[in-house]
Amino acid sequence: MTYLFLGQDSFSKSTQLKKIKEEFLVQGTEHFNFDVFYAKELNLKLLQERLLSLPVNSPRRIVVIKGAQKLKEDLKSFLIRYVKSPFKKIILILDIEQQSKSDAFLNNISRYVKTIRFAEVREPDTFTLSRSIELKRPDNALRVLDRILKNGERPERILGGLRYAWERGVVTPAESKRRLTLMLSCDREIKTGRLKPVFALEKLVISLCFFDKSFR
Repeated sequence: MTYLFLGQDSFSKSTQLKKIKEEFLVQGTEHFNFDVFYAKELNLKLLQERLLSLPVNSPRRIVVIKGAQKLKEDLKSFLIRYVKSPFKKIILILDIEQQSKSDAFLNNISRYVKTIRFAEVREPDTFTLSRSIELKRPDNALRVLDRILKNGERPERILGGLRYAWERGVVTPAESKRRLTLMLSCDREIKTGRLKPVFALEKLVISLCFFDKSFR
């Protein structure tokens, strides 16, 4: 049997995986019968070895591949053939975060697997960051900023996004001037190399979150 976990809700995925383990694995045999691989680190030989391994003191073995959308092409080709006639004693779980309608791999395996859909988690953007700042939540705002940067967003686009978000809001002239001053200072610190972009942006976020309410 092959399952396709599709979505980004990691908590619900973990809950579903636990149910499958409880149903198919004898308690105490998980060490022998449960493998988790990450697609980027997996090669065809290792996958084939695990799929050919027989379960130990249990009716089934479970093999999980996380981030399966990132599998190498030789692995995808193998799995397209495998899911059409899977090994009966193996439960294969392909964990994919996002689905693309043009993904040939998913299109080829979809009719042969049991798909379980999970919630899509919306990635934060500069509007999310702006709302956290407006709510005066520096801890949350810094987490959002970190996520945006890790997603590859450029510092200048973050600054531009914040300015655009604020231009759509209703603020006093004094508050608008204060925000613009802080943003221009951040921009200069980045362009002159005085501070690393991440530090300059963190400084900006903290300054805005502790912005004097008297300007409101």
